[in-house]
Amino acid sequence: MASIEELRDARLSKLEKLQQAGMNPFTASSFRTHTIREVIDGFDLLVSVGTSVTLAGRVTTIRGQGALVFFNFTDGTALFQGLVKKGDLSDEQFELFRDTVDGADFVEVTGTLFTTKTEQQTLAVTSWRMLTKALAPLPDKWNGLQDIEERFRKRYLDIFTSDDLREMFEKKSRFWEVTRAFMKSHGFLEVETPTLEVTTGGAEANPFKTYHKDFDMSVFLRISIGELWQKRLMSAGFPKTFEIGRAYRNEGSSPEHIQEFTNMEFYMAYANYKDGMKLAQELYTKIALEVFGTTKFTTRGHTFDFADEWKIVDYRNEVLTQTGIDVLSATEKEMAHKLDELGVKYDGDNRERLMDTLWKYCRKNIGGPAFLVHHPKIVSPLAKACEDNPDLTERFQVIIAGSEIGNGFSELNDPIDQRERFEAQQALIDRGDDEAMMPEWEFVEMLEHGMPPTCGFGFGERLFAFLVDKPIRETQLFPLMKPKDN
Repeated sequence: MASIEELRDARLSKLEKLQQAGMNPFTASSFRTHTIREVIDGFDLLVSVGTSVTLAGRVTTIRGQGALVFFNFTDGTALFQGLVKKGDLSDEQFELFRDTVDGADFVEVTGTLFTTKTEQQTLAVTSWRMLTKALAPLPDKWNGLQDIEERFRKRYLDIFTSDDLREMFEKKSRFWEVTRAFMKSHGFLEVETPTLEVTTGGAEANPFKTYHKDFDMSVFLRISIGELWQKRLMSAGFPKTFEIGRAYRNEGSSPEHIQEFTNMEFYMAYANYKDGMKLAQELYTKIALEVFGTTKFTTRGHTFDFADEWKIVDYRNEVLTQTGIDVLSATEKEMAHKLDELGVKYDGDNRERLMDTLWKYCRKNIGGPAFLVHHPKIVSPLAKACEDNPDLTERFQVIIAGSEIGNGFSELNDPIDQRERFEAQQALIDRGDDEAMMPEWEFVEMLEHGMPPTCGFGFGERLFAFLVDKPIRETQLFPLMKPKDN
């Protein structure tokens, strides 16, 4: 078997042959008259009137039989067969095609349409030209790229050789289209908020830090989709806003976590967490039906149906039932002991981290769909406290397949309470907690000017990854890769 270097040298020789024949192997444009899909859909009519068509695409296979050369090519809309036959074009053009065209090349072909004896729709080529001469071959169609790192590094080949991958990314695009259309149909205004922030707000996560040269100061890439900014818009008088955009968290990777991802967040004034729960359930069901054509899914070992009644799970009661620990009364020592007993690793020994780790242990046993409610105040620094129990909050999370797939709450609009909670978060930071939420004192100032009762909710592409039952990294077009050693 020839090496990659030998194959490249052979293709370079063919490139030179094209140039010697006066054909540019890297053209700037194509003069196609139809897409392949248009030809297939209008095939009978085009044949009946004898219309000459010009198509363009990438050669996937090529096979010669003396005076006949059959090839398949695709332009991204469909696959089609072409026939180059000696006598249908000049000897020079026939030989040039036969001797220089390889799989992976992009060609433009002009001719008439016909059906072969095997009923294969085909273009009889009368003229052709090279659009792009490929210097490297395509992966084997049947085996593709086997190494996962090579697949991610050469994603363009991975996608080209996999119909399933292309279908998945088309669904992902549809996923966000449906989300955007849903929000707009419910009267939400789409907005854009800063991605560079002086203070990262809206979540507990370790941010990426960079430098703003003009202002001579450090800034952070946002970890949420404008949570504190969109709340300012509620104060500004907008009743409903949403944003779809990229967020960045400088944390570890897992099948559910990645450092750069797309999220959506919405905020609606004069609403509470129960209104948010209703809207979130409606949105998730809409996505399921319009993108996937079903409400039933199996992922991560769980089967769930968005059409079922969504279970309400109480945070405190669920942890107590599964572990015997009352998160409101247990000491840090008791929670740490229970985690050690369960064999669960935890980072940090403060109350907030221990409590959150206990819940995440319990969460994996919930198939959903479910709403987790009444989170303790200590793990919800931006959520409004429950009127009947100030230690708990009007917060909800969507739980499916043992994971959190959406988060919302009645937004805290009490500036005095918010200041106290930010001070508590600052104390955690001072003790070395990298994921504690940075205080945003100008946000507190905004609250002093007044913000109406508001519900906020957000979810991200983790939902899509769960619905297609793949690790989130595999659902990204171009996941970040370390540079190869030269």
